[in-house]
Amino acid sequence: MSRAEALQERVAAIVIGASAGGVEALSVLLPALPAGLRAAVFVVLHLPRERPSLLTEIFAPKCALQVKEAEDKMRVAPGTVYFAPPDYHLLLDAGPRLALSIDDLVHFSRPSIDVLFESAADIYAERLMGIILTGANVDGAEGLAAIHRAGGVTVVQEPQSAQVPLMALSALKITAADFVLPLEEIAGLLRALAPPDPHFATGE
Repeated sequence: MSRAEALQERVAAIVIGASAGGVEALSVLLPALPAGLRAAVFVVLHLPRERPSLLTEIFAPKCALQVKEAEDKMRVAPGTVYFAPPDYHLLLDAGPRLALSIDDLVHFSRPSIDVLFESAADIYAERLMGIILTGANVDGAEGLAAIHRAGGVTVVQEPQSAQVPLMALSALKITAADFVLPLEEIAGLLRALAPPDPHFATGE
């Protein structure tokens, strides 16, 4: 079994964190998520807290998966991308279900990448993939470390390829990520999570 096939069997959820330059980075990654993906995908992008988010409108036409803004107590569906709404922390709860919180800012941010990643690690443990992208603060570093401790898969954008490298560098300072890749190669990793074609498998 290849490493990609092993991930395909293992990954039940993907969490992605980004800040400055994140819309451009997500424009490479989210369209790479394959139709039929079994994993649910949760995204925190630092945005102005006082304005509505347009992320679902931006990404829905580009993605093979359904794209939603997260709502409190929403049941998690496989093959769906959930964006954290402005000015709310996004967490994963038993069920799994989504939870929104107005607890204090973390690293000057709400939503916080650390809050999402740490709560997702509690729910999904080794079946979680965490991805840190471009950004200008240290949010996400502790969260990625929590995913590593839980046995999950850790992915960091190669700092030299990031529009703003601080977030990736901060994560790598405390976690030796499983994959440190430029965006296009992270996109390839996500494409490899596509479920096998049943017609190919049966020779139809």
